[in-house]
Amino acid sequence: MVERNTLCYKPIATELIYKAVKHPILFCLHPRNVSKFRQRRNPSNKNSCIMGKEKVHINIVVIGHVDSGKSTTTGHLIYKLGGIDKRVIERFEKEAAEMNKRSFKYAWVLDKLKAERERGITIDIALWKFETTKYYCTVIDAPGHRDFIKNMITGTSQADCAVLIIDSTTGGFEAGISKDGQTREHALLAFTLGVRQMICCCNKMDATTPKYSKSRYDEIVKEVSSYLKKVGYNPEKIPFVPISGFEGDNMIERSTNLDWYKGPTLLEALDNVSEPKRPSDKPLRLPLQDVYKIGGIGTVPVGRVETGIIKPGMVVTFGPSGLTTEVKSVEMHHEALQEALPGDNVGFNVKNVAVKDLKRGYVASNSKDDPAKGAAGFTSQVIIMNHPGQIGNGYAPVLDCHTSHIAVKFAELQTKIDRRSGKELEKEPKFLKNGDAGIVKMVPTKPMVVETFSEYPPLGRFAVRDMRQTVAVGVIKSVDKKDPTGLV
Repeated sequence: MVERNTLCYKPIATELIYKAVKHPILFCLHPRNVSKFRQRRNPSNKNSCIMGKEKVHINIVVIGHVDSGKSTTTGHLIYKLGGIDKRVIERFEKEAAEMNKRSFKYAWVLDKLKAERERGITIDIALWKFETTKYYCTVIDAPGHRDFIKNMITGTSQADCAVLIIDSTTGGFEAGISKDGQTREHALLAFTLGVRQMICCCNKMDATTPKYSKSRYDEIVKEVSSYLKKVGYNPEKIPFVPISGFEGDNMIERSTNLDWYKGPTLLEALDNVSEPKRPSDKPLRLPLQDVYKIGGIGTVPVGRVETGIIKPGMVVTFGPSGLTTEVKSVEMHHEALQEALPGDNVGFNVKNVAVKDLKRGYVASNSKDDPAKGAAGFTSQVIIMNHPGQIGNGYAPVLDCHTSHIAVKFAELQTKIDRRSGKELEKEPKFLKNGDAGIVKMVPTKPMVVETFSEYPPLGRFAVRDMRQTVAVGVIKSVDKKDPTGLV
């Protein structure tokens, strides 16, 4: 129990909430960032931010093969356009120079941030943000992070746009696009998980033969377009920007080295991303990250609004248990809210509920609007990505879906399908192996809430974990729901 004297009664113990939610994106809860990055505040407060004057936030995931230049490119954007304190940059530059790594200064910035983040040092999320003319951009994760695939699926933010970094050098491109390369895997993963907007960066143009070669660029555009089309993207809507993440060509300003290229710079391409539609008009879904008992206040569940809104006075039902209660207050950044929208990380106080009655992975929903229910079973489209053997009926790994981590049984392999076109290849296959995709009926071993990907995307995508790694990913096609009495 949190002692009463550690709090100023209300607001809710937000310091506790900061510590509670351990996903890196949640560092944005730091009060220093509220004024700069908040989009929407209490509408009745005349002194509050007006959304029309604020830039919209978009979440970007940077993908591509190892050594394609992801860290350098991302670091360059953060370095030039972000909220990194000049003194921090100077410290990193000095350290890089001392270690003879001056040539990696942009990657060094990112690598230092990653290392500090992984050591648990609370880094201001502004370090992972940069600003364009139109948007506040947040890099929601950086590949190379050991849980990258897991975080991309179960993380608190859905990417609005993927930036695919391609190594344009001789040998580099071929390695990345090969069957074993991550370029293909990451592009497929992004599409499977519903990231429909993409920007392709043909990186390292300063190291092609000859330098800044148009013919090399054309060759890469042709081959990557062909692959992205097979995955499901429309290549005609994807800008292919020739860049040098290190030298800075076409990153922020147009490069004279690439005067044959007439398209947008990377910065302009980011500004051309379509503004995301936030699902505030859908029924409420708020997966719980943690639950606290706070002296003088009571029970405070903590989590991120994925869809819909939550506000004081609302009667909420927690799935899968069916527990129903009234919301007394909703808070974020030490500030009481009249309502919280998708993307907000909040604590909310509930009436007459014991901490032991709520768990991480439970989902808060509006009791009067499609309340969340437990799943008796569900049918999913699964892609096997990293399993050493064969997966058959009866396989029982752990499923990571939103904040829930529960063992499920592969009850029935229904069909094996072409992972790009979705066409059926085989009925009732005996097994699925690496690279295969299939439609699988799954049964959770404990009560859990999941939803279809089409209705509630953040609750309809999952990672399959086994042997301490992500072995498969999937999206949920249909759910057999049961009411709290156990009836389907």
